[in-house]
Amino acid sequence: MDVDTAIRTRRTHKAFAPEPIDRATLCELFELARWAPNHQLTNPWRFRVLGERTRAQLAHEAELASPGSAKKLDRAPTLVVASAKLHGDRTEQQEDLLAATIAAYIVLLGAHARGLAGYWRTLRVLETAAARSALAIAADEQPLGLLHLGHPRQTQRVPDRAPVEEIASFLD
Repeated sequence: MDVDTAIRTRRTHKAFAPEPIDRATLCELFELARWAPNHQLTNPWRFRVLGERTRAQLAHEAELASPGSAKKLDRAPTLVVASAKLHGDRTEQQEDLLAATIAAYIVLLGAHARGLAGYWRTLRVLETAAARSALAIAADEQPLGLLHLGHPRQTQRVPDRAPVEEIASFLD
């Protein structure tokens, strides 16, 4: 699949087959993510694949933070927490955060190119001390979100997009 097609056809999926994504495929996706642009070459992206115990701890913390939210963690068979390890001054930290965000999107695009499905979800619980501890997220890391990955069980509609004229301008 070429990159234009991958970008235009990737969709958010919330219904997955029960089979988890195998470790080799996940490593391929994380290897792709390493190629995200990163001005200072700090390699800030971090990915944590949740096993059953850690997933249960996160579900417990999510339920405490927002009753009813833990059930959403059961949608996908494979969950990955994406975060950014922050370096240097405020400008470099902003660059690290944006680079890690791009790396997380590369994981989603790479999954799509392999016939897999996924979606990105931000979770307030990832900011709590208990969740950070359960996920071994250090003080110098910023959680970005949770990547839900799996084999799709549905097709998604193509959403409307704003015309280019509404989102881009050419300045003299």
